[in-house]
Amino acid sequence: MTEPTIPPETSDRLRSQVRDVPDFPKPGILFRDITPLLADAGGFQLAVASLTDLARPARPELVVAIEARGFILGAAVALRLGCGFAPIRKPGKLPFRTRRRTYALEYGTDTQEMHEDAVRPGQRVVLVDDVLATGGTLASAVELVRESGGTVAGCVVLVEISFLKGRARLPGVDVRSVLVY
Repeated sequence: MTEPTIPPETSDRLRSQVRDVPDFPKPGILFRDITPLLADAGGFQLAVASLTDLARPARPELVVAIEARGFILGAAVALRLGCGFAPIRKPGKLPFRTRRRTYALEYGTDTQEMHEDAVRPGQRVVLVDDVLATGGTLASAVELVRESGGTVAGCVVLVEISFLKGRARLPGVDVRSVLVY
C-alpha cells in the first residue's frame, strides 16, 4: 500500500477521546477504551475516515472485521470504500459452516470463526480491528482469510499498542495504524 499519513491534528483529536482503563481485563493491563470516541459523532466520523484513508490504497474488494468493536469500524469502512463486509466472530455465533482458529492473547487464549464462504478465492481483503496489541487476534484473522483463498491486501487498526510488538506476529502483512501508543 502507498503510505498515507494521518495529520497530527487528527491524531491529537482522536487520542484525546481514547480513555485509559487500568487493570482491565485483569491486573497489570492498561486497556485503551475507544467507546468515548465512538460516542462522539465527530470523533467517530474522523476515526472511520482515517481508517478508510489507510485502507484505500490496498484496493480491497472485501473488508473483514473482528468482533466486536472491529465490526463497528469495519462495516463503516466497507461502506465508504464501496465494498462488501464479512465478520469474524466468537465460536457459535455464525449460522453457517465456519473455519475456526484458536490463538494466544496477552492474558489467555481465544477462538474465532468465519463463514467458510465469506471470502472468495483470490479476493483482495483488508482486515479492520480496533486495537493491535500482541497480534494474536489479527494474525489468526489473517490465517482465516488465507485459508479461504483470499489475498490479504493489508490490515488497518485504530489503536496500536507498540510495546507489545503485535506487528512481529504479522510478517509480510502491511499493517497501518491510526494511533500508536
